[in-house]
Formats: sequence, C-alpha cells, structure tokens
Amino acid sequence: MGSMIFHATSISGVYEIDLELMEDNRGGFARTFCKNEFLQIGFEKSFVQMNHSFNDSKGTLRGLHFQHSPHQETKLIRCIKGGIIDVIVDVRKKSSTFLHHIKVELSALNKKMILIPEGCAHGFQTLEDNTELIYHHTEMYAPHADGGLNYQDPKLDIQWNLAVNVISEKDNNYKFIDKKFEGI
Repeated sequence: MGSMIFHATSISGVYEIDLELMEDNRGGFARTFCKNEFLQIGFEKSFVQMNHSFNDSKGTLRGLHFQHSPHQETKLIRCIKGGIIDVIVDVRKKSSTFLHHIKVELSALNKKMILIPEGCAHGFQTLEDNTELIYHHTEMYAPHADGGLNYQDPKLDIQWNLAVNVISEKDNNYKFIDKKFEGI
C-alpha cells in the first residue's frame, strides 16, 4: 500500500512529504497519514483539529501565522484543489535558522504535503483561483495566543510569486520585526 516519502528541508523539523500513489483502472489511492511512518521522523504528537481553507482568487495571501506558547502547534498541510506557494519562517529564537524561510509549491497536481513544526510561522499565496487546503493541527486555535509576521517585512525578504490582490486587514497590518523581537 502507498506510503509517504519524507524530505528534510533546510529548516529543522520542516518536512516536504511526497505521496506514493497507487493507481489502477479505478483511479488512484494515497496514504496521507500513518502514525508509524511519522514516528520514523520523530513525530509523536496527535492531531486535534482539522481545517479546510477555501480561496476564491489567484494571488490571495494568508499569513504569516503562529501561536505563542503554550499553544504552539505543528501543522500538516495539503493542497487538494488548485495550487499555492507555501512559506515557512523559523521563529525559534535558539534556532540556527532563526528568521530564515523556505518556499514549497503545494498543488492538487503534485500532491505534496508539508509538515511545519512548532516555532515556525506559516503563510501561503494562491497560484490559481478556487484553491483549497486541508490543515491538521496538534493544538486547538487559541485567539489570545495568535501571532504573526508581516509578509512584506524586509528582514524576511520573501519574494512572493504574484502581486498580492486579496489579504485580510489583520494579516496586512502585522508589524515589521524590530530589535525587540526575540522569536518564540
């Protein structure tokens, strides 16, 4: 039966995950989670919340979000319709890649997933109209622990693929990183 292939990235704990597809005359099948396979990369937590994101327009930006302690969360993200550029920023103050970011393309076509550990901010930009994502979270959303980074912050130097044409007021108004920012 199809398994998952984990690829470590330049940010510790972030994994790109390829799905091994099993195809026949009926179509295809892929496993998107197996506790035993995730244990092989040291992931022992449980997912406690799942969310489905619907995005109408190409160029929509969501993020860059994280939760402060003690509500930090690991996320497993998969694009099930359309495509996105997913951006992960390391905000762990003691990390050797503090404030570094990576970009990964997730799409319904490539069927990739991304595992984002606690201590990383996450955001994405849609590459197509009518894009949908499924998120698995290891912590419940806690509004009082909500945090974020500004997607235009020059210290992050993120080159977004498209002009941002849809963004929430909250995401647009996150402050730029200042000298006081020590991470989480």
